[in-house]
Amino acid sequence: MIAANFDYESPRTLSEALELLSSREDAKILAGGHSLLPAMKLRLATPALLVDISRISGLNYIREVGDRVSIGAMTTHAEVVSSDVLQRSSPLLPQAASQIGDTQVRNCGTIGGSLAQAHPAADYPAVVLALDAEIVAVGRGGERPIKALDFFTGMFSTALRADEIITEVRVPNTEGQRVAYKKHHHPASGFAVVGVAVRLKASAERIDTVAVGITGVSHNAYRAVAVEDSLRGRPLGAIAAAAARVANDVDVLGDYYASAEYRKHLAAVLTRRALEQAAGVRK
Repeated sequence: MIAANFDYESPRTLSEALELLSSREDAKILAGGHSLLPAMKLRLATPALLVDISRISGLNYIREVGDRVSIGAMTTHAEVVSSDVLQRSSPLLPQAASQIGDTQVRNCGTIGGSLAQAHPAADYPAVVLALDAEIVAVGRGGERPIKALDFFTGMFSTALRADEIITEVRVPNTEGQRVAYKKHHHPASGFAVVGVAVRLKASAERIDTVAVGITGVSHNAYRAVAVEDSLRGRPLGAIAAAAARVANDVDVLGDYYASAEYRKHLAAVLTRRALEQAAGVRK
């Protein structure tokens, strides 16, 4: 299909972009375009104005700031994958980014654009949830940090206000913890039929802390709280039983490729595998 007619602006500064965004109720930010443009072609999104922020300098970086890593919103998936800083300090993001789409998508798509689009089967949402990340939005009223736990509000829906732009993603340094990302790719789109992000710390064969982010299963990414509650302070042998609770009290999606029942089963399997990999359990 072909997208509906729209106007196009390419500002050179963030303040100019914010001015354009607030000038029209039906304006949308365009970053890499790999989330928004397909939706426009299917007429799932019909913005009358696209504000292309790709020419704004200063939004592409990865740097350590104290005990966290700050990532500019225009940083591409490929740059996340190849970042020495992230590989050393927060490797869960590169693990997931390496599984996004194909080479072309990874070289064009951006972390900020993916999070703003909030596709229910995107990879980053599960990761930022497991990391307890912070997403920084800027509007005409100033900067507003949003916790990842509060960011995803529904299918293609976030806590972003209509006049705000994501400028940065802040993730913690996870040295001393173990992480894993497991995903079953949709064979056509590359999106996650199910994606599981895990961060944990174990000692003396027991799990001290654990966070599990899930994507692809429901209308938006979520933390598998039932799994986490079943594992804190428990031995590694509790992983299998805890993983089976990954879709408890969740409205599981079903479609032509994966029924709700199959998706729920797949989520339990991948959650167990991700937890075992992170915990160093050998089979």
